[in-house]
Amino acid sequence: MVKWARRIAILSGVAALAACAAPPPEEAPPPPEPTNAVEAGLTPGPAISTLPLTREDAEAARLSFVESCPKLLARNDNSGIEAYWTPACEAARKWGGDPAGFFAVYFETARIGTGEAFLTGYFEPQIAGVREKREGYNVAVYGMPSDLIRDPEYTGEGRGPQGRVDEDGAFVPYYERAEIIAGALDGKAPVIGWAKDPVDFFFLQIQGSGQLIGPDGDVLRIGYAGQNGREYVAIGRTLRERGVFAPGEATMQGIVDWLHANPDEADEVMNDNKSWVFFKELTGDGPLGALGVPVRGHASVAADPKFIPLGAPVFIDAAEDVADGLWIAQDTGGAIKGANRFDTFWGAGAEAKTIAGGMSSDASALVFLPKGTLARLTQ
Repeated sequence: MVKWARRIAILSGVAALAACAAPPPEEAPPPPEPTNAVEAGLTPGPAISTLPLTREDAEAARLSFVESCPKLLARNDNSGIEAYWTPACEAARKWGGDPAGFFAVYFETARIGTGEAFLTGYFEPQIAGVREKREGYNVAVYGMPSDLIRDPEYTGEGRGPQGRVDEDGAFVPYYERAEIIAGALDGKAPVIGWAKDPVDFFFLQIQGSGQLIGPDGDVLRIGYAGQNGREYVAIGRTLRERGVFAPGEATMQGIVDWLHANPDEADEVMNDNKSWVFFKELTGDGPLGALGVPVRGHASVAADPKFIPLGAPVFIDAAEDVADGLWIAQDTGGAIKGANRFDTFWGAGAEAKTIAGGMSSDASALVFLPKGTLARLTQ
């Protein structure tokens, strides 16, 4: 009995070792990330008549929607929704009654995915600058350079990488920030203005548009024309890695103050971000968003066009109450990715800078779609 007991114990041990050595069962692969609004899922939201829309907020949104309509009707929709916008666009131009009533008549609400959103903010900086170079204004504001091209031999999907052809005829990455500051663009790009403070101009480039204000009050409004194709590095991350700020402490104003207080290190820190933005002069009454129409403070929002049709109204209920209300999706952004990621625009001036710089808020979002859209999508 003892011998058989030992054999059973040994065999049991071998079986246990074999079980330990066996590879674990393969886990099912995670579901693929949705690539548009339809894949993310659309569910009906509340009736528009139940939403807290003020007359002022709704009218600002209606006017921005009117401006957006020509682009909205002509633009290819990458969201998968393919809504029929014409009746709402035609009515918006002629509407003379309660603006909230317009949206209630022509639209229904939908949640994309969960509808749980995250908000940041941006604004139109106003910095010291002039058209013609003068003493104290030495930071060149470049237009698009003549030698910035796409890789002519690129055969992949989408547009090829940006760069230039070097002296040997090879396609290479374009000049990075440090090289541009050192004069790499001399004779290769027009200079449309001169800024006074390199730190202020650095943040204007991040915003993508702004105003150069001369000492005599002249205003030169500039907007995004292109980018050098080099990688963008968030300066807040660089300063956290250097131990200047703890996680969560790097506010925009705090970064600006540190750069001004540490001029010997400021250039090195800013040059860690190799991206450079080129500008063009704007003659309208506001900076242009990705939709090609002026963006308006507390009316325009940047969104991911794979999920939100550019030109569509979006109702936001935010933890930061100042962002509550109706917005029109008129812009995009490199960091604005996903179904419910939004960047709220606040206009120009000190108040806009304060609100945008501090905007970091959870929210819920509803996209307004022409009535009947959801029923058609679920047929």
